[in-house]
Parts: sequence; structure tokens; C-alpha cells
Amino acid sequence: MSMRESDEQRMIREAVRKIVANYDHDYYVERARAGAKADELWAAVGRDGFVGVNLPEEFGGGGMGVQELAIVAEELAAAGSPLLMLIVSPAICGSLIARFGSREQQEKWLPGLASGEDKMAFAITEPDAGSNSHRIGTTAHRDGNEWVLRGTKYYCSGVDEAQAVLVVARTGVNESSGRGRLSLFIVDTDAAGLQRTVIPVEITAPEKQFTLFFDDVRVPGDALIGEEGNGLRQVFHGLNPERIMCAATSNGIARYALERGARYARERTVWDVPIGSHQGIAHPLAEAYVNVELARLMTTKAAWLYDQGLDAGEAANIAKLAAADASLQAIDRAIQTHGGNGMSTEYGLADLWGMARVLRIAPVSREMVLNYITQHSLHLPRSY
Repeated sequence: MSMRESDEQRMIREAVRKIVANYDHDYYVERARAGAKADELWAAVGRDGFVGVNLPEEFGGGGMGVQELAIVAEELAAAGSPLLMLIVSPAICGSLIARFGSREQQEKWLPGLASGEDKMAFAITEPDAGSNSHRIGTTAHRDGNEWVLRGTKYYCSGVDEAQAVLVVARTGVNESSGRGRLSLFIVDTDAAGLQRTVIPVEITAPEKQFTLFFDDVRVPGDALIGEEGNGLRQVFHGLNPERIMCAATSNGIARYALERGARYARERTVWDVPIGSHQGIAHPLAEAYVNVELARLMTTKAAWLYDQGLDAGEAANIAKLAAADASLQAIDRAIQTHGGNGMSTEYGLADLWGMARVLRIAPVSREMVLNYITQHSLHLPRSY
């Protein structure tokens, strides 16, 4: 693992910066508050090949890895324009289809996901299951050559802008453990019996959150991804990239906040000196910067491990926790540096707090990350 980015990675970072300069935070907030999508930004990133930079070349992707996709996510967020669907569509769904999908599924979906012309949402969370995937209640059963899905999912991002949803459903029960056997299905968003309702949330973002209702939704037999009943093992191949991408997005938000905080501390003058000359202002920003750089380093390690085919579980979880904490600290201290102006719409800080805060909760809570570390890293007794 190199401590320096490759020439290609640096070129990606610079190219994305140039793209997002035309779709900055003001654009992002305007679109979000109007209930509109950031379609122009998404299209620009896709047109230059960065939405699918991690997907196989033979299907139109960049043939690179999660490291490169994380760079894209970080730079978008560092400009104040984070895109949640970049985490969901190419990182989770694209990775799963590329790894476990049939040739027909890959040919059908990967080119569109790589170009950004198509998007795919992801549905795993349920009201009564929480972090316990073994308690997933949405079921899928065979009926001739079809599968029939029943159940409810919620907090599904961007369903209204996606062509399909990758759904985690229970297709049986392990008789020895009593746990559900899970499988993965691709369901068209316009499928008969699939209904959705918006979940109002205090997050300034173009992507909306939805509850999905599967009322005897029928999908063809070839909608199944990979092996029936092996979905939990398969889905973790997509969840580590999700954690890494969430960390990269948090890191970008933190960089955005610190840049604004430091700029204000340089320019704002009180009693004839910049406020940044006072350690009471400067040191909190410096400490936040240290924590962001540590989180970025762990994010890079996690992405490198994943791209090398090595076990990235521990690093991905640590990166996600560290980056979420560092991001919130950076935003809070940048707001404090601005004083009352920190809450002003003009200064563009407070409206990113909701996004940063939700990344501390989702896709895996801070508490579940700590449970993972205690069990797998410290080998302590399981607490749940």
C-alpha cells in the first residue's frame, strides 16, 4: 500500500474538482430545497466516466477500484455537493452484480450503472429488524418460474430516481440456527404491487428517503442474484464498499467545513487582528484537521484492502466510525468559528450538518461498529 496516490488517482481527483466547480454547494442546496435532483452534476460525473470508475471495463466501467470511487465521492463532498446515490448505485449494487450476477444481469445492468444513465437503489433495512439482518421479514417465495415478494423496507435512498431496487429478502430458514436464509433480487421500480411513500427527514440533500411496500410483487426467476439462500454472505461484499464510501463522503464534508472555517478565521478581523491568530480559535480547527487526516488514512487503507481482495471488514468499519466522528467535529468547530454566522444560510455550513449526522447512524450505527471491534478485533464475548 503506497502512501502516495498514483498519477491516475491524482488525475481523477483533479478532474472531479473541475467538474463539481460548476455545481458547487449553492447549486446543491438550491436543488435540494426545491425538491429537485442534482441531475446535471450526476450526468457530468457519469459522462466523464467517474460514476462507474470501479466497475469492469468490459461493461463500460473504469476497471479500477473502490479507492478511485472513494476519491470521486470525497471530492464531490469536499465541494459541498455529496451524492448519496454514488454510495448506493455503483458501490453497493454495481459491486454485487459484478461479483455475483449472471452474465445476462451484468450485460443488462452494468453498462447503465457505469455510465450513470441508470441508477439502482438498495433495500435491506426494515422497521422491525434494525441492525439484525437475520430478522428480515420481507419474504420471497417461488411460484412457478417467478418469485413473489412480500414485506416492507424503509430508509431506501433515491428510489424515485432509480430504475430498479436490489432487495434483500428471506427465502427460507436455517433449521439448525433458526435464522433466515437471505437472497438478493433485482426488482424494477415500476413493478406491479410495489408502492413507496416518502419519509420526511431533516437532511438537505437531493435524494429522498422512502418506505417500500411489496404487496405480492412478482419478478422473473432470473431476478435472483447469485445463490438462493446465500444472500447474507453475498451482501457483505457490497456493504464494505458502502462503509468505505460513507467514510469518504464524511471526509469530504469535513474538508469542506474546515476550508470554510479556516478561511473565515483568516479573513474575520476583531480588535485589528484575524481571529485565527488566537489559539482558542486556531487549535480547535487544527485538532479537527488532525482527526480528519487520520480518518482519511484509514479510509484509504480499507479501500486498498478491499481492492486487493483482502479482508477489509475491520478497516472499513473503523474508517466509517472515525470519518463520521471527524466530520461532525469539523462542522461543529467550523460553525463555532463563524459565531452566529455559522447558522446563516449564506455561509453554507449548518445545512450539511444533517447529512454528516446521518452518516454517523447509517448504514451501520456507531454502536454496531464498536460491537464488531470488540468481538472480531479484541475477541471479547459477544454482547448481543
